Amino acid sequence: MENDELLHSEPKVVEVTAHAPPEVGRRVSVSEFLCHCCYDILVNPTTLNCGHSFCRHCLALWWASSKKNECPECREKWEGFPKVNILLRDVIERLFSDAIEQRKEDIQQNSDVVRSLATFQKHGNDQISAAPNTGRINPRGRGFFSGVLTALTCVAVVLLGYHWSSREFEDDHLVHKAVAKWTAEEVALWLEQLGPWSSLYKERFLLEKVNGRLLLTLTEEDFTKEPYSIENNNHRKVITAELERVKTLGVKPPQNLWEYKAVNPGKSLFLLYALKNSPRLSMLYLYLFDYTEAFLPFIHTICPMQEDQYADMVTKFLDLKDPTWKQWREFVVKYIFLPYQLVAEFAWDWLDVHYWTSRFIIVNAMLLSVLELFSFWKLWSRRELKTIPHRMWKHFWKVSTQGLFVVVFWPFTPQFVCNCLFYWALYFNPIINIDLVVKEVRRLETQVQ
Repeated sequence: MENDELLHSEPKVVEVTAHAPPEVGRRVSVSEFLCHCCYDILVNPTTLNCGHSFCRHCLALWWASSKKNECPECREKWEGFPKVNILLRDVIERLFSDAIEQRKEDIQQNSDVVRSLATFQKHGNDQISAAPNTGRINPRGRGFFSGVLTALTCVAVVLLGYHWSSREFEDDHLVHKAVAKWTAEEVALWLEQLGPWSSLYKERFLLEKVNGRLLLTLTEEDFTKEPYSIENNNHRKVITAELERVKTLGVKPPQNLWEYKAVNPGKSLFLLYALKNSPRLSMLYLYLFDYTEAFLPFIHTICPMQEDQYADMVTKFLDLKDPTWKQWREFVVKYIFLPYQLVAEFAWDWLDVHYWTSRFIIVNAMLLSVLELFSFWKLWSRRELKTIPHRMWKHFWKVSTQGLFVVVFWPFTPQFVCNCLFYWALYFNPIINIDLVVKEVRRLETQVQ
């Protein structure tokens, strides 16, 4: 046979052209184009780290039988996943085209070889999926992205320091201070937080030195007279209704994220992590166990009625009614398909109150939506959609177990640790999720290639 003649004849000398591997122009023998396993002309040559070259199918047969990532010749372990030596393959196919074609036909007819090649390639794809940042093209990109990630982290730290130094993080929130002890400035602050329109009346309260004790004695009729003269009926109703809430609670009710966190530290931390890790279960929990205080404000914000679309925050939440069927339809569709969009819409409605914090939440919700889409795409491409019910039950059990663990250990957890977890989830998780999205995109690019 032609191959036997090649093996037993005197070494043939050929001129290596510019299409050949490294040493261009040198004279080499046929033995350099032979597989170290079958000692025949290399087919789809694969060169390992140690320098030995094998036919692709020979290496696949060796791996399938031994399950070892090492060279069949010298037993040195290879790094990564061996790839076809394209330069060497092009030279061999140009010099020995007839022999290569014959050998490829023989390989295709051998079912064991074809099966081993498929198994070997699947092993390589799994390795790439498990470590998407390995390979030639990633180090530069990874270095660039690491710099961007570091810069974003520094920005987040600066913003967090700024908010810590601002009055949003002061310990003397009015939500903890009895109304009777409020100063005139604190009454003006309470009035100012009712909405932009309240600035019309702020100076009047300051001029009259209305402190907490005096505020508790005021009625709607007093607001219509001098020196307050609140002629706008809607403004007067809002101030009166909010004043009634203050009288009932004895303190200022929470009206922004930081005040809500000050009043409900455990619930705020729970909602922050629960909506991030399991938004559908979290919203179901709010509906079942926190309907009036949390779920109604949530659904009226993300699915507002026509008359509530242009109302300010305080006015919108004064008298919340059960959602209409139109609101329920809109909510259920988004709840099933785009749960993180509901979180983003809720944060968007609070942009005027929390300029930077709302933007962090919106970006994080977008990133989490992309990651969820990648997860479904992965299940679909692997034909594992039928495993979704099992995965849902497993997820439910995991979330329930974690929730029980938190309930048990929450009383013993220092407040400082809880604050760190809260601000980490709020400001740093978006940065981590950017990295996860980039890795998923690179993994898809690697699979396509």
